[in-house]
Amino acid sequence: MTDPKHNIRQTREFLSRHEFNSLLGLELVRAHKDGLTIRCKIRPELMNSAGSLHGGVTASVADAAVGSALLYHCGLTRRFTTVELKVNYFRPVRDGVLTARSRLLRVGNNIAVGQVDLTNGPRAVGVAIATYMFVDSPNGWHQR
Repeated sequence: MTDPKHNIRQTREFLSRHEFNSLLGLELVRAHKDGLTIRCKIRPELMNSAGSLHGGVTASVADAAVGSALLYHCGLTRRFTTVELKVNYFRPVRDGVLTARSRLLRVGNNIAVGQVDLTNGPRAVGVAIATYMFVDSPNGWHQR
């Protein structure tokens, strides 16, 4: 990993630069040695017809938490894409903030795997596992 202060700035810029992340209102809360924490404030437009947070929003937040942790870890030296995402939903989220604490479990040359603990206040609301595939060489970005 490169300079953490530089990487945290890049990661914040990444989260705010992408329109979908902005639509969700994702905010970087904290960087950790093994991952990071992001959050999403619950708003009416993110709810489903049953009055709880849409499952796709929760899955997107989990995906962004691991992807951002990987970006933070690599410092913009690698390109990657999600190849698998599994989310277990424990209970509905109806208000407040969805917090996603990611942990990078393995970062290899070709594949990276991360886990996300999803909480709403003090309550665990789900857990996710995300797998990413690097789509470049380990030595840096490929220009096409």
